[in-house]
Amino acid sequence: ENNDPFVRRSDGSVGTASNHAGGILGGISSGEEIVVRVAAGTVAARLLAHFGVNVRAYVSTVGEVEVPLSYEELDLSLIDANLVRCPHPATAALMETRIRAARDAHDTVGGIITAVATGVPAGLGEPVFDKLTAALAHAMMSLPASRGFEIGEGFAATRMSGSTHNDAFVPAPARDPAIGTRTNHSGGIQGGISNGETIRFAVAFKPVATIFSPQDTVTRAGTAISYRARGRHDPCVLPRAVPMVEAMAAIVLCDHVLRRAGARVGELLGSDRR
Repeated sequence: ENNDPFVRRSDGSVGTASNHAGGILGGISSGEEIVVRVAAGTVAARLLAHFGVNVRAYVSTVGEVEVPLSYEELDLSLIDANLVRCPHPATAALMETRIRAARDAHDTVGGIITAVATGVPAGLGEPVFDKLTAALAHAMMSLPASRGFEIGEGFAATRMSGSTHNDAFVPAPARDPAIGTRTNHSGGIQGGISNGETIRFAVAFKPVATIFSPQDTVTRAGTAISYRARGRHDPCVLPRAVPMVEAMAAIVLCDHVLRRAGARVGELLGSDRR
């Protein structure tokens, strides 16, 4: 019998042994949907690579266990070195322990995934209806169990002053256009448009609703009852949600890169007609 709560699936996701039996997974928001999103995201990521854009995501929080460093201080090549997809080995071990504790208590635990996109050119997105920020938020909030989205400093910005939060522009001769920012509190997007800095955002995921402890509910007739869930369910969705976050981010960025390329082609055709 396999008592290890972690197992790698063929689609690259990591789930639990209790949710993996002969490749049969339950529900429309489970393995089948992951495969479709990750497959599309893989194609988008390969196209983005031609433009020098790279997207990585990792588990930064499980319950009360949190990575103590920012993404700049982490070695992101270590993301897949452990089962929880956390690039900080000491924290990863604590996360595994926390997930196993939830499993043993017949309970579940939520957390946060942090994502970074490097090499993103300035100018992606629109200032009003097609903001890049809104597109990313839309994509992330479409993921199963997602409950929150923030970019840059996110909600922490509410405790900052404007003079502290503002990202001052500075010369950047190696870029086109030759402009950069001294800080990146905005997370690489200002006014709905990418500014050429690293895009950084985070997605919050709730604890899985299906638990094996008794819960109160009602029947269709309205009778109060107590029930205990059965079947195969994850104690934590965070590890297997990492590829989904990367995939959806790649799809959004690829879409905006192609829009920008199409707009430039249109401008060139228009100038030729003139």
